[in-house]
Amino acid sequence: MVVAVAEESRGGDHARSWIEAAKSDYWQLIDTDHLVSDLYNLVNVPQAIWIDERGIVVRPPESAGSTDHFRRMDLATRTLAPDDMAARLAARQAYLDAVRAWVRTGKHALPAVDAAARQPRVTSEIAEARARFRLGVWLRRHGRAAEGDAEMAEASRLHPESWTIWRQAADLDEVGKASGPQFWARVKALGDKHYYPPARL
Repeated sequence: MVVAVAEESRGGDHARSWIEAAKSDYWQLIDTDHLVSDLYNLVNVPQAIWIDERGIVVRPPESAGSTDHFRRMDLATRTLAPDDMAARLAARQAYLDAVRAWVRTGKHALPAVDAAARQPRVTSEIAEARARFRLGVWLRRHGRAAEGDAEMAEASRLHPESWTIWRQAADLDEVGKASGPQFWARVKALGDKHYYPPARL
């Protein structure tokens, strides 16, 4: 089965319209506390985890069919060149095909030792970042925005690879900020690093 999880610190109503518009026939959950990110070491969306019928992770978090083609987007029109759009759609289809192949035949599932090797490691900095992010959200919910913002800024400094932390903090601070000029500046600062590392299928 497919379970989708929206990580939305602003509350369920901010994600609900997207969920209703999708009209999916699979479960769509709303995680206001980022518990799924903490449990599975997620740092971006969309990411996927494959879990078999025994409850064993056979593919740890990976980019779920998204690509870096968006980095060449025309920001004035918010459009991609036809070749980039085609490549993006092809990558998405390839990932969906891989999921179907796994369900039907077991293909692409990793042996336990390989799955463990690909699992992101939680450092003391990452653990502290998560705690500070959670505290920052709590402080903002209780009317202490300046303190909350300071905690979330420190969380992002401690765990700069977590786009989830940065984007959620940015949207709590100012709606739309997470997709505005600061976001694009952060993406540009990646240089040759991937925003969406390709899944190794």
